[in-house]
Amino acid sequence: MLDGKSSLTPMEQSPYDSERLLQELLANHPDILAGEQINSKNPRRWLLVTREMTVPDEIDGAGRWSLDHLFLDQEGIPTLVEVKRSSDTRIRREVVGQMLDYAANAVAYWPVEEIRAVFESRCESEGLIPANELTNLLGEGHDPSAFWQQVKTNLQAGRIRLVFVADEIPNELRRIVEFLNKHLDPVEVLAIEIKQFIGGGMKTLVPRVIGFVDKDPGGGSKSFPKTISESDFLRELNSKLSPSESHVAISILDWSRRHGLVDNFTMYQRGAAFMPEVRRGDGVYPFHVQTWGMLMVSMSSLRRHPPFDDVCRRDELLAKLQQLPGLIATEKARDGFPMISLKHIAEKPILDKTLEILNWIVTLIQNS
Repeated sequence: MLDGKSSLTPMEQSPYDSERLLQELLANHPDILAGEQINSKNPRRWLLVTREMTVPDEIDGAGRWSLDHLFLDQEGIPTLVEVKRSSDTRIRREVVGQMLDYAANAVAYWPVEEIRAVFESRCESEGLIPANELTNLLGEGHDPSAFWQQVKTNLQAGRIRLVFVADEIPNELRRIVEFLNKHLDPVEVLAIEIKQFIGGGMKTLVPRVIGFVDKDPGGGSKSFPKTISESDFLRELNSKLSPSESHVAISILDWSRRHGLVDNFTMYQRGAAFMPEVRRGDGVYPFHVQTWGMLMVSMSSLRRHPPFDDVCRRDELLAKLQQLPGLIATEKARDGFPMISLKHIAEKPILDKTLEILNWIVTLIQNS
């Protein structure tokens, strides 16, 4: 380190005295999360919701787990942060399973109203004004209700960010993070190594983001997910799918518009998706058409809205979907994301049956 007189003061890397110290540094100085490395063209800014955010494992359930930190960035993307020191052997594998538990259940069981209430409660306990904290994040003239609606939309779409933080990221975790970040759309998975250097009565923290490997032609990091135009979606569709699969996707897009749904086109690392919105006071996103060849029914979103907040209705929907060939559904599909390959519904009778089911879903939502 050079001081004002150009004198060189040696600084040596030093371990953190405790995991809690690193947690406190993140809470007090969120910029350590290196938002400019995650997106060089539009650096991420951070709003701390709270430390020790509880994560339930059922609807309206008490918290089963406790996440180290929950942040939101300026686009309302929930960012789940788990902190471990490199000396903790759990950082190599166990922490990954732990984080995936948090992510799966957060998307399914975190209502945005709870996130907002927890944020406002933290502000009150620390003598802060929530509106001022949002202004610091979003700038003057922001619309708080629109921001929280965006948080809700991101959760419903599974658009979240998982971040592992440590003083040193072991190679085992690095490889897992890079694999997940490449294949786990629309989730972004990163590791941030925050090394500490001490010397001359000063402390320096040096963050480095690991796992974000995609580059755009201009050399800057891509930001996923991002909103795209219809023409971008169709270009992606035609470049990745067969003519019969593209026909299915365009048929669903046309059907959606005839029934008054609102267009939403989004680009992920893996490809693009069409996610129509049913406007009904609050937005509902019942299904996604994906350019990697899948129609996904978002039970995770539907279960938050009548009449599909009734498990019997979701079971009825699942029974209808099971009439279609090639359904991919887990045991928890009634609260998750059952999927069907577009190639399995390309024949006209099956496509007509699929549109009939989508019409049933949308009509029930609109009439509820």
